[in-house]
Amino acid sequence: MTPSARTLKPLLLSITMMGLVVLASNILVQYPLPYRIGGIDLSELLTWGAFTYPVAFLVTDTTNRLFGPGRARQVVYAGFALGVILSLALADARIALASGTAFLCAQLLDIYVFNRLRAGSWWKAPAVSSLLGSALDTLLFFSIAFAGSGLPWTGWALGDFCAKLLMIALLLYPFKWLVRRHAPSPGLS
Repeated sequence: MTPSARTLKPLLLSITMMGLVVLASNILVQYPLPYRIGGIDLSELLTWGAFTYPVAFLVTDTTNRLFGPGRARQVVYAGFALGVILSLALADARIALASGTAFLCAQLLDIYVFNRLRAGSWWKAPAVSSLLGSALDTLLFFSIAFAGSGLPWTGWALGDFCAKLLMIALLLYPFKWLVRRHAPSPGLS
């Protein structure tokens, strides 16, 4: 499946964005939020990566809506490779392995669910696919990256998932704007 001139530039932009999101998330997940709200220590609940990773679902879902699941998988595979290479160079190896495994499984689930729901309301496919993908990503990533480390990873996983839910809701309107700005490929809706 060779990209046409019409899709090459957006696909390269999507791949680049995906790689940068993975890299940023792999670095930022190592830094807990250093704040307290009331009696709650946010460093036990959240890392900065919780706010960057959901952008990967925005990239995948926008690509899926505009160019179809085949192109979305290409973006995921290429973004995965780029993200893992950059992460191995700039982040902890265990984080890179956990991220790669969780990312690939979660993004492929996202593409599958999105495609099954694509004919429904504009928000349903990205919301449901991102929710399920985020749940799988959180479960796989935190258990692989931090189990046995002595770090408060279960609290981070719970806080991370809650932050992802918030980000999914906030990213629905950028998704809607991006999709309306560009016409889907023929045969897609």
